[in-house]
Amino acid sequence: MTALSQDERVAVARLQALLELLPSALDRHLAPAGLTAFEFTLLEVLAAEEEHRMRLSVLAGKTNASLARMSRVATSLERKGFIQRVPCPADSRATNAVLTPAGLEAHDRSRTLHAEAVRSLILDALAPQDVDDLARMCVAMLSQLDPVGRQSGSCPADPAPHGSAA
Repeated sequence: MTALSQDERVAVARLQALLELLPSALDRHLAPAGLTAFEFTLLEVLAAEEEHRMRLSVLAGKTNASLARMSRVATSLERKGFIQRVPCPADSRATNAVLTPAGLEAHDRSRTLHAEAVRSLILDALAPQDVDDLARMCVAMLSQLDPVGRQSGSCPADPAPHGSAA
């Protein structure tokens, strides 16, 4: 095995810097809504579901979170009144997260903040054609890290198209 070239080392170092800085930058932009970026992501996934509910284990998979992290964040969102945890009727061993009306309202209020943050922190730095390249490169790297469900350029974390929820 050969050592990384200088170009490879630079690319990986820049990726690591981005991965370190982006979550806290998004958190700062979403602070006025009382949400973290990860909490927003959970609300976004639940809001896109027809009945605004999903098993915690499936929600963890869609957000690339461990079950332990999912449990901690679900507790935080439950304390805020944004979700409820209820037993899954199809499997008594499983728990569903259900978006409450307050959670749906919080999601709606924070969507503009999130969009503005993503544009100013990421998209405005890219040319329009770069967005597709970014998505392609991310799914290529994700397929190496977690190959489940990453066929043909898709990813379990891909958001549902707007208007797909009831």
